[in-house]
Amino acid sequence: MTGKLRVSIGQFSDRGHKETNQDFYGALVPEEPDLGLKGVAVAIADGISSSDVSEVAAESAVKSFLLDYYCTSPAWSAKTAAQRVIAAANSWLHAQNQRSFRAYEKDRGYVTTFDALVLKGAQAHLFHIGDSRIYRVSGASLEQLTNDHRVVISSKESYLGRALGVNAQVEIDYRAENVVAGDVFILATDGVYDFVEPASVVKTIREAADLDSAARKIGEEALSRGSDDNLTIQIVRVEETPRAAASDVAQGVANLPSPPMLEARQEFDGYRILRRLHSSARSHIYLAQDIDSGAIVALKAPSVDLRDNAAYIRRFMLEEWVARRLTSAYVLKASPVERPRNFLYVAFEYVEGQTLAQWMIDNPKPQLSQVRDIVDQVARGLTAFHRKEMVHQDLRPANVMIDRAGVAKIIDFGSTRVAGVAETANAEANAEVLGTVQYTAPEYFLGEGGSARSDVYSLAAMAYHMLTGRLPYGAQAAHARTRAQMKRLAYTPARDSGRDMPAWVDGALRKALAIDPAQRFAEPMEFANALRNPVIDGEPSRLIERDPLKFWKMVSALLAAAVVGLLFVVARR
Repeated sequence: MTGKLRVSIGQFSDRGHKETNQDFYGALVPEEPDLGLKGVAVAIADGISSSDVSEVAAESAVKSFLLDYYCTSPAWSAKTAAQRVIAAANSWLHAQNQRSFRAYEKDRGYVTTFDALVLKGAQAHLFHIGDSRIYRVSGASLEQLTNDHRVVISSKESYLGRALGVNAQVEIDYRAENVVAGDVFILATDGVYDFVEPASVVKTIREAADLDSAARKIGEEALSRGSDDNLTIQIVRVEETPRAAASDVAQGVANLPSPPMLEARQEFDGYRILRRLHSSARSHIYLAQDIDSGAIVALKAPSVDLRDNAAYIRRFMLEEWVARRLTSAYVLKASPVERPRNFLYVAFEYVEGQTLAQWMIDNPKPQLSQVRDIVDQVARGLTAFHRKEMVHQDLRPANVMIDRAGVAKIIDFGSTRVAGVAETANAEANAEVLGTVQYTAPEYFLGEGGSARSDVYSLAAMAYHMLTGRLPYGAQAAHARTRAQMKRLAYTPARDSGRDMPAWVDGALRKALAIDPAQRFAEPMEFANALRNPVIDGEPSRLIERDPLKFWKMVSALLAAAVVGLLFVVARR
């Protein structure tokens, strides 16, 4: 990285004229790698005044958010991670209420407003429940970025329409904003913002020696202007944003030199090379044995020709990062790292078998049951990706291994899109098409990016290829780059290949291979299950496609009836 996120934070809280302070606040600025992968988190909560335990709710909500957010998977986006942590906090608070008399008196329970600001990369992620507020300094005034969840009955009476702890489920307002160095965000409870003018807040921040002093002065001004509530304010100024993508998840290792071409019986970085498994213009893979443990591994090293390609090196190192965060029998595992590396390479488990591409050559006309088994296993592997908010993006026969026991494993994660990493990278990198054209979902070529449904398309394209020996849209799909061209693509029914298969199997393939992602199965296992069981909405809508024989029998019957009718008319004349 050539730069990193840097912020300044000022905070102030006081009970004001009340006996206790039912507000709570906090902020956490972690060290790397969490700073690049998870960002800076700031949170504020305001317990409802009618409850004598709401300060417990406010403290619990803020502390659990700041601690648990950094325990979530670094592969998750900030939105997913934060929303799941907030939902968990809400469930705990609601459960405490349900276990006591407060289940029937919610205004006396563990109830609090909650707002959080996560600064990650060059974006601000806002999460809001209740009537605390988040502002951004805009010129000489403030821009309110949240909407109060307060229901107004009259000029003197109102109540919270949404808060943590009230219901078993909580609706969270989410908003993302781009940030630049110099941006200032403010989190405040109503004891502050109801009594201080926005222009005064901005003036105080600009004139104060530091942000803590500014926060204190603003709080004291609100108190002097008649605030009768607890007062809490947080000020966050962005001093610097990352000038390089936080997707450099293995930046220290990525600076290592690429290894030379390796030969059998050569000792290399604690391994003994046994033989070369595969070589291409992009990488070299060797079968090796760990000299200390005796373990057999596959070493993957980048091509010497690409050692100066920063984007390729980032993707190369992302493979190991991804593999270490997935647990599935159907996904290639990374080998344990037990000593420092002196060269740039990754070590994976060795899968003794063949690629699906080779298997398809050896089995040109597989049984439907064989295809179902392979699809089922690959679908389970993809599910492991999707649960971590990862999209493989380059699923094809060459990237699936079939071992001697018939177990299918997904390999090669260099094109994987990780939501938690992608949201810190630049838009150009996120829009790059990394997959193989024949199996890549159409939306990538329109610049729309991928999703779990894109992996479903690739999986279905492989299944179609195994069953028919061809691709679903032929050679046309490789040249379609506009919506108009996409609309002209015509799906060729799998049954046209002469294979004996149920119409509903072809219907499942058709649905999974729809040009429009919204019309596909949402998850890989839905498609895998549809290949084994009839799915009504996966069948073709036209009778001629569902059952051609029945269609032509009906046409013949109608024609025969028409002929009889004509003969009857002629006879009467």
